[in-house]
Amino acid sequence: MDGPAAVGVAEVVKVYGRGDAQVRALDHVSLDFPARRFTAIMGPSGSGKSTLMHCLAGLDTVDSGRVRIGRTELTGLSDAELTRLRRDRVGFVFQSFNLLPTLTAEENILLGLRLAGRRPDRAWFGAVVDALGLRPRLRHRPGELSGGQQQRVACARALVGRPDVVFADEPTGSLDSRSGAEVLGFLRTSVRELGQTVVMVTHDPVAASYADHGVLLADGRVAAHLPRPTADAVLAALTGLGA
Repeated sequence: MDGPAAVGVAEVVKVYGRGDAQVRALDHVSLDFPARRFTAIMGPSGSGKSTLMHCLAGLDTVDSGRVRIGRTELTGLSDAELTRLRRDRVGFVFQSFNLLPTLTAEENILLGLRLAGRRPDRAWFGAVVDALGLRPRLRHRPGELSGGQQQRVACARALVGRPDVVFADEPTGSLDSRSGAEVLGFLRTSVRELGQTVVMVTHDPVAASYADHGVLLADGRVAAHLPRPTADAVLAALTGLGA
């Protein structure tokens, strides 16, 4: 993958357990994820894809190797420094929406900034809200929104702080196909029109087809790269791994 790297790993090893119960979740993985690109990480269950995302985002530590976001190496940062980095430079979209039910959509979107003591850029907030089609729903609470609308609120929350990279972990797993397509379309739009960098973990070939590039993991190693992935190409690659 060409272009400047927004996030990357070099020779990363992550091991869980000991002795006979030891599992090598990541086995000398080296990858760069270019800025302003949408990359999908795929693989069979147990391939290491979620572990890789957690290490990239500073949610988990590695046993050896290097992890970096931009020019910042995460390896060796203190817990406080990692917390600040995740707060200021990383956005998260998870399968569960993680919205506070007593807050409106707008309050949920801005909550992270307010907890960090940062004033929102109202022009950027407006651009994100309009790109997601959320402006008519800003005063509604999560219980008054569809699943797709709730996930779009979660996407807006991830983007409103202008992070270096947004990590999306199975972001459509709790959605029907129509709502999932809306969210994936926005993630793609956020890259192409807003200049965002998105790294998504998914098991769904259709979801992966929205990405600019696919990375396939198997047994904790990089098994293949899929430029401009299609659903059929992803399915064939996964089938070849016995997924």
